[in-house]
Amino acid sequence: MTATKPLWISCEFFPPRTDEAATKLKQVQARLKVLNPTYYSVTFGAGGSTQEKTYETVVDIQSNVGIPAAPHLSCIGSTRDNIRQLLKAYQEKNISRIVALRGDQPSGWAGRLGDFNYANELVEFIRAETGQYFHIEVAAYPEIHPQAKTAESDLQYFVQKVNAGADSAITQYFYNADAYFYFVEAAQKLGVTIPIIPGIMPISNYEQLTRFSDVCGADIPRWLRKRLESFSDDKASLQAFGIDVVTNLCQRLIDNGVTGLHFYSLNQSELTLRVARNLGLIPA
Repeated sequence: MTATKPLWISCEFFPPRTDEAATKLKQVQARLKVLNPTYYSVTFGAGGSTQEKTYETVVDIQSNVGIPAAPHLSCIGSTRDNIRQLLKAYQEKNISRIVALRGDQPSGWAGRLGDFNYANELVEFIRAETGQYFHIEVAAYPEIHPQAKTAESDLQYFVQKVNAGADSAITQYFYNADAYFYFVEAAQKLGVTIPIIPGIMPISNYEQLTRFSDVCGADIPRWLRKRLESFSDDKASLQAFGIDVVTNLCQRLIDNGVTGLHFYSLNQSELTLRVARNLGLIPA
């Protein structure tokens, strides 16, 4: 299997919590450079937690890894003043890409929601403050945001983010390519022209995957759940099967003209690299 044209490849990380984890993440980032990534993005915790660690990680990537870095910014718990300060700090470090999200509200959250209710408001604010300096990524949900009332309203919210000034979008991960194709087609009918990059989640652990999917609303098709369950504690076989599944998904996306792939790395490199080798994105 091979990709017939260059792809926009990006990888996502979460901020390390310990010195040991930070050292490991640097090694992962160095290994993934073979993908010639367009950028690395860095998440934050629910409610904007880990924001300081996100900043430190992004600056380290930009300064020492040599790959453009993109911090995630969240509406939840954010004020105009603290977002303004962050934007200025990132500009001073020559960071020019932002992932703008509404963000997750922590369980039992009793704090103030913040000055922004929705991601389109955050995008509008970034544009008003910094003009076209930042390339702004937003989120897309081919299988519908778990809190959306209807598929139609969810699509309209996405269009609002695009119209607010987004340059491109990253989808939630999925294992049903048809959901992605349908979403892109529906968005284009409403005038969306920005790239909508599919989010790709390599499969390393069944329990972890189901936990993530239950929270974020990503569907694991029944056939896939049953096959993954059948491997029980055979981690190597589960991962080998998962690599085949994800490779085939990516190949179908590539064959149908996607311009990029965004890998949710979970601060690991091996599975992403194995999928990339299968696709012919790096030497075998």
